[in-house]
This record gives sequence, structure tokens and C-alpha cells, in this order.
Amino acid sequence: MTVGWKGQPPSEGGARVVRGRFAPSPTGPLHLGHAQSLLLGWLQVRALGGRFVLRIEDIDTVRNRPGATEAIYRDMEWLGFDWDEGPGAGGPAAPYVQSERLSLYDQCLERLAERAYPCSCSRKDVREAAAAPHGGELVYPGTCRTGPTRPHAPTSLRLRVPEGQVAWDDLSLGPRSEDPSQICGDFITRGKDGSHVYQLACVADDIAMGITHVLRGEDLAGSTSRQILLYRWLDAEVPLFAHTPLRRDEGGERLAKRRGSPSLAQLREEGADPALLVGTLAHDLGILDQQQRALPEQLVEPFRATFPALLGSHVH
Repeated sequence: MTVGWKGQPPSEGGARVVRGRFAPSPTGPLHLGHAQSLLLGWLQVRALGGRFVLRIEDIDTVRNRPGATEAIYRDMEWLGFDWDEGPGAGGPAAPYVQSERLSLYDQCLERLAERAYPCSCSRKDVREAAAAPHGGELVYPGTCRTGPTRPHAPTSLRLRVPEGQVAWDDLSLGPRSEDPSQICGDFITRGKDGSHVYQLACVADDIAMGITHVLRGEDLAGSTSRQILLYRWLDAEVPLFAHTPLRRDEGGERLAKRRGSPSLAQLREEGADPALLVGTLAHDLGILDQQQRALPEQLVEPFRATFPALLGSHVH
């Protein structure tokens, strides 16, 4: 069994084609923070002459909102962003909606079976075992490594995480090194209800879609070391990562759906100029010297000059 590209990854002259992606979740409307990450990711791929993939990460069915997926398409098109592969465009790694890709995640779990074990612990159990305060990520202490402590209770599936540093050269944050055994410990890849979770699905899809560059907000940097382990355990190449600063409001708080940050749909309904929004984002990022209207394609060369580090030196 092979988990990877359907056929051979596209290449030009023996080199892998640069492939980046935007992977929003339909858990609510997009806001300017999403638009900023979208802009940087799209410009990175276009500046490298690559292919831009849109993927809808909708496996968290409890949090999904009706109509949110269609709203993502409208928001992207309104701001002037296109995608080479994804819903509505097709592509060699279709389908591009996670809820239609569950069999791939099952295959990955089969590949990881020797590292996996069932766990009956609740979040409360983990917090008490780790003597951790409320809030933040909990480090799982391995309570169920030798067998579920509650034999008849529902179980999730965890992967054994070895001790040791995992290093990568982040195109935005610089050299990074973390020990995932100290950050999260053995992490969950399947929930107690049988559902697949973000960490595994994200990596499985990036492998299958041939993603070479992952650009996302710095709030996700803490997931990277465990995801690199998944790439290695699935015998796949690790992409280049770039974790970029989050867009914040006037009070310094990060924009978030749950905080009621103005959505792109709301701005559109209020008559906002999409080209001016794109230009404002580019100005705030330092891509443009002054605030002005701009289409995404007009920003490729200014982006190249402003963020050479995000282009990397090579694809590995």
C-alpha cells in the first residue's frame, strides 16, 4: 500500500514543482486574518511559479457551519484569488474536501499501527495525571501505553512519541527545534467517536497532494514537530514550513471568529472595495510603501523583493 501522489509528483527537469495550499475550515466566516495568510501563501506560490491548491478541512463536523464552504469560495473570488486545483477546479489529487478523503486517513492509520495504542483517558484524566492547570495544551503522560485504564470505556487512538528534538528551518521564524514528547506527548490520531483529527488528516493530505510549501499562521507552529514525525513515519518528504505573524486588532488581540472579528462577507455587504482591502493588507505587511488599491497578481514582484526568505533556497 502506498500513501502519496496518485502516480508521480509533477516535475520539471527532474525538480519537484512547487505546490502550496490554502486549507480553511468551514467553521465560520473568513476574516482579514485569513485573508492575510491567503495573500502570503498565494504570493509565495505565484512568485515561485508553482501551483496553488485549495483544500476544505471539514472533518470537524461538530464545528462546521452551514453555507460556510460556499462562503469561502465567494470570499476568495471576491478578493481576486484563484486556485489551480481544488473544488470547482479539479486536479490529480481530487477530491479536495477532507470529508471525502476518509479512506486515505484509514490507510495512514494502518501504516502507523505499530506506533498506535488505544487510550481511554479523558481530558480531565490527562490534566490530573499531568498536574496541569486549565488552559493550554496538555502533555499526555502515557497512562494507557500498556493498555486502556478503563477496559470497557470508549477509546481514542494515540501514537507513541519518542523523546528527542525535531528540528526544521522555518522560512519565517528561522531555525526551530522542539521535543514533541515534551510539548504534547503521545498524540491522538483518531477520536473516541471514530473521527479522524487534524494532525493526521493535514499531513496525509499534504503528502497525497504533493505539497512542498506550507505557509500558515504562527499559532500553528506548535503542531509542526509532531507533523514532521508523521511525515517521517509515513516515509514522505517534509515540506518547507513558514509560520507568519497573525493579524491583530487595535488592542493587539488576534483576529478570530469567536471574538466576532468583522468577516469578509460583512465587509463585502457593507460595500468595501476588495482591491483596497488587498492593498491595505499588502501595505500593512510591508509589500507596498503606501496604502492603495491592488490586485493579487500585481503584488507578486513586490512580494518577491519584500519577503525573499519566504521563497526559500530550494525544495527538499
